Amino acid sequence: MARKFFGTDGIRGRTNAGVMTAATAMKVGQAAGTYFLRGDHRHRVVIGKDTRLSGYMLENAMTAGFTSVGMDVVLLGPMPTPAVALLTREMRADVGVMISASHNPFEDNGIKLFGPDGFKLSDEDELAIEAMLEQDLPLADANDVGRARRIDDARGRYIHAVKASLPHNVRLDGLRIVVDCANGAAYHVAPSALWELGAEVIAIGVEPNGKNINAGVGSTHLDALKARVREVRADIGIALDGDADRLIVVDEKGQTVDGDQIMALIGGRLHEQGALRGGGVVATVMSNLGLERYLNSLGLELVRASVGDRYVLEKMREGGYNVGGEQSGHMILADHGTTGDGTVAALQVLAALVASGKPASETLHLFDPVPQLLKNVRFAGGKPLEAESVKAAIAAAEARLAGRGRLVIRPSGTEPVIRVMAEGDDAQEVAQVVDSICDAVRKAA
Repeated sequence: MARKFFGTDGIRGRTNAGVMTAATAMKVGQAAGTYFLRGDHRHRVVIGKDTRLSGYMLENAMTAGFTSVGMDVVLLGPMPTPAVALLTREMRADVGVMISASHNPFEDNGIKLFGPDGFKLSDEDELAIEAMLEQDLPLADANDVGRARRIDDARGRYIHAVKASLPHNVRLDGLRIVVDCANGAAYHVAPSALWELGAEVIAIGVEPNGKNINAGVGSTHLDALKARVREVRADIGIALDGDADRLIVVDEKGQTVDGDQIMALIGGRLHEQGALRGGGVVATVMSNLGLERYLNSLGLELVRASVGDRYVLEKMREGGYNVGGEQSGHMILADHGTTGDGTVAALQVLAALVASGKPASETLHLFDPVPQLLKNVRFAGGKPLEAESVKAAIAAAEARLAGRGRLVIRPSGTEPVIRVMAEGDDAQEVAQVVDSICDAVRKAA
């Protein structure tokens, strides 16, 4: 079945255009509510959001949808995505909702759904709910319409859970940390958790106004964080994205530490402690070959999944792994949560920094990434990857890189674009390989 609403991470789009309207949000509430009306108990949904202006509109619309089919609604207000997953489980809710478009600009918004176990819904669940979006669904009897209420202690519950991810004897005293919350969902909880653990906290991106989420701040815009780290001579900088499920780190020199280096650090440290499960780490096809070689040097495996944190999590659950993530900064630590959590991952990085007693620049850069190049080729229509000329170009590139590099070709799931990525020890060779495939795709298209 072709998807009209759900993408690789829930439903996402520009506010009041396409699928991201109040009408759609209400219908999603009705469909997801109906889908999870199982058993004879009083049914409950937990709804969180980030700081976008449109969050008010979508929150109210979804509340109307869920209550209209007989579900009670618990409203968390602005909270990170992992907090919604956590509280869905803790409150014995039937379904959880996060209203967020992650690292996108404020004009966009999205809807992510969690099952009662706190995990994002499977493809099968999403397809079933999508099919219901275009049906007339039965509404609750007047006596059975749901109620809605806000809870005041959601922040405290999440901060407690975040701090509990560290051993009690680990403190952050003496560390000067700049934390960039992207004017997003973690603007209050992340600085509070770090301060309560003893750190000196300098917070930026903590003045949301509905329109400045991810605007020049956060994990996809690091210049402000780097400048602040150097200005205050901080030991480390931490950047979250709009819904705080993603982490990028900056060392004391202002150098970027991406998700690959973070996975190497956390995975290697757990391996030393005998706490790494599965014999390796799960990443995506986009993670650098340098990470794979580093893990191999430790006797560990790098398992690659399709792009998207939900696919990383699927591989983790299949193989019993407890560390996974993406180069872009999604970090999934299965010992502490059911979805990506930038704040929890940051605490693991900080614990390693405290234990090492060395500067972040020495502790966090564990391998040299091999040269990697990604180019996008837009096409008007058709299936250029099926052209014989393109297949021949790909085969020639794979033969050229054999034993010295890696090639990833994939169509975008949201636009008519072919993504061509290659990596290897020779930067010039990598560039030539990527250009040869891009040229073949353009000619075929």
